[in-house]
Amino acid sequence: MHYYSLGKFPSKRHTQFRQPNGSLYQEQLFSTEGFSDLYSLLYHCNPPTQIVQVEEPFSVAAQTIHDKQLKHRCLKGFHIEPEADYLKSRKPILVNSDCKITLSAPQQSSDSYFFKNADADEVIFVHEGTGILKTMYGQIRFGYGDYLVVPRGTIYQLYFDTSENRLLIIESTGPITFPRRYRNDFGQLMEHSPFCERDLRKPTDLETFDKKGDYLLYIKKQDQMYPYHYLNHPFDVIGWDGFVYPFALSIHDFEPITGRVHQPPPVHQTFDGHNFVICSFVPRLFDYHPLSIPAPYNHSNIDSDEVLYYVDGDFMSRKHVERGMLTLHPGGIPHGPHPGTIEKSIGAKETKELAVMIDTFKPLLMTTHAVGIEDPDYYKSWLPEGSGNAGMQLNNITS
Repeated sequence: MHYYSLGKFPSKRHTQFRQPNGSLYQEQLFSTEGFSDLYSLLYHCNPPTQIVQVEEPFSVAAQTIHDKQLKHRCLKGFHIEPEADYLKSRKPILVNSDCKITLSAPQQSSDSYFFKNADADEVIFVHEGTGILKTMYGQIRFGYGDYLVVPRGTIYQLYFDTSENRLLIIESTGPITFPRRYRNDFGQLMEHSPFCERDLRKPTDLETFDKKGDYLLYIKKQDQMYPYHYLNHPFDVIGWDGFVYPFALSIHDFEPITGRVHQPPPVHQTFDGHNFVICSFVPRLFDYHPLSIPAPYNHSNIDSDEVLYYVDGDFMSRKHVERGMLTLHPGGIPHGPHPGTIEKSIGAKETKELAVMIDTFKPLLMTTHAVGIEDPDYYKSWLPEGSGNAGMQLNNITS
């Protein structure tokens, strides 16, 4: 990330900074990889350490299944049932030791408590809904197509404008960064990057709540949720500066890279995680070689699992696509366009597809939530009509 600041803070770090009543503001270092990497310094009205009560933790670990079948899978994401509470609405569907892919359909704002993920950085993709991400760093308004990147340890609340919300949440055990090939030695996004600093929306409207009371904070650590009650309001920060803070990037601001022939998936990459990447497929012009084939070629994922989350639009390489659908193409077996889509794509000038892709370099496990929304016949969808899959209803769900 890049240096940013909001509010008031002393001219030199680790020096006296006093409140109007003469007491010191409480400095807090917020850093990654100990003291060795990026950090921010926050200045609180009160010590951020005053705990009133600690309740019993409870498990939020994903319940995985170990299906021995190696096959392509399709999950109907919008079949995840909405829940009123934001934390209860988070349903992990695909997980490994590096990341968790979660679907969420919260109906209410999380205004009665605060949340901190101490396990992972979060990338929250907003498929449906609008609102405000409120944090100790300030506020970010969000809407359809926004990636909200929340560094681990950030205390936040989500305020929704309506009860109709759909989120794709990706948790990363390592920091979420921009691809190294997009950055120069100073961290600046370079000219060939598909987005730049102007596209990043940083926190604004820092509100300082110098209040005492009973403030419930849920802390997620090692797949346990710890309910803590703090004496002071978590958003009592008067100012901060540094390189660690939440931000938003709209998928609509991702500028596609095109060429004379079909470009491989790395041109769509948006974020780096630990042993996985996140890519954005956006509306774009097709290839302009006179003999080009716009549809992607068959390819083998030898060392990665590929997950595609379909957001909107038409997909030239897929049949029976619907909003919120996910496909999992595991490493070890090839996949490619559905029958008929290669020829159909020839001569097409553009695509209106919108999707988020997650490629992981360790196998993903399905969860019990995923089993309930799986289309069990998806792996047959590459068969030509009349060869054993006649009458197959890809739009049916078998729990």
